[in-house]
Amino acid sequence: MTHKPKKSLGQNFLKSEIALKKLVEAGQVTKNDVILEIGPGKGAITRKLLKYAGTVVAVEKDPALIRVLEGKFAEDIQTRRLILIEDDILSFEILKFFSGYPAMQRHHSKNLESLRYKIIANIPYNITGAILKKFLAETVQPNLMVLLVQHEVAKRIVARDKKESILSISVKAYGKPSLIDKVPARYFSPAPKVDSGILKIDDISRKFFTENNISEERFWEIVKKGFAHKRKKLSGNLKDTSAAFKIQEKSLGDKRAEDLALLDWKALAQ
Repeated sequence: MTHKPKKSLGQNFLKSEIALKKLVEAGQVTKNDVILEIGPGKGAITRKLLKYAGTVVAVEKDPALIRVLEGKFAEDIQTRRLILIEDDILSFEILKFFSGYPAMQRHHSKNLESLRYKIIANIPYNITGAILKKFLAETVQPNLMVLLVQHEVAKRIVARDKKESILSISVKAYGKPSLIDKVPARYFSPAPKVDSGILKIDDISRKFFTENNISEERFWEIVKKGFAHKRKKLSGNLKDTSAAFKIQEKSLGDKRAEDLALLDWKALAQ
């Protein structure tokens, strides 16, 4: 069955065996792992994951691709090694899934901290931010994410140039991001207009908030206000908040939000 990629769903299918190998290696996949794959497409990553993982949960929005995957992986679906779900990932409820799906009972516990899964996926570029926000702040967080995203976005998240963004701070507050490798556009079908990068986010948790006694809500309120006007100095963006005196105290008044590292934001929020 042939499938014409849908631009509206951001469908660019990975076809490079080298990139597939690096993606799975970065995820350190073992038979003990439950892997959530977002947008499995035609199943290239799915097939590789099934070779190493215990269970793969693949959430696909396109009903035409669901039929393609059902044909390709009939045996794995039958044995429940692959659980194929037709849904929009931004509406998918991971906690409800873990607690209600029979095949997941061995991974489920009333203690939310014991729920463990990894996300490994080639995600649509246009919902990168939404996916990161959804799962990093999820009640049941993945312990690791390996995502194919735009290369420039991956570089911005890692912030090698020491210029932070609200996206990079958002990721670093929950985990440790690293850029594993660049994946050229020609490795996809159809080829996107830009290159991709393998972004790994490891050690995902809420330790930053709990260990520093910081309210998540309060922290993000300050960060959002700090980045509200990118060209303005921090003192101007935060002048109406209780964090303002901390700025002067720490000589941050002449800096812009992009100049502050995660630890600076921690000091302002505490």
